[in-house]
Amino acid sequence: MKRSLLLQIILSSFLYSSLVSASTLQYDITIKNHQFSPSEITIESGKKVVLMIDNQDETPEEFDSYSLNREQLIGGKSQAKVFIGPLEPGRYPFSGEFFRQTAQGIIIVK
Repeated sequence: MKRSLLLQIILSSFLYSSLVSASTLQYDITIKNHQFSPSEITIESGKKVVLMIDNQDETPEEFDSYSLNREQLIGGKSQAKVFIGPLEPGRYPFSGEFFRQTAQGIIIVK
């Protein structure tokens, strides 16, 4: 009986995570030469979104956004996920904490 319950919990968790990820849109962002690319992303309001950030630089960078209330350290030559939303229409700037002059971007929500 215990094994059956454990199996049901594991399967339920897997199905739930599959449904959540299926309904979450993914946007890919690359950091290269201390710049975000693309530096502008437009998303639909009311949607959950995951930003998959690929830091191709040797040095770490921190995705930083006060308006999104997010900070995420991304090591050199590594990737990180940043979950945002659902958001109201507006403009949400983000930047790199370590190379703020060049690592700039914005998320536009319509």
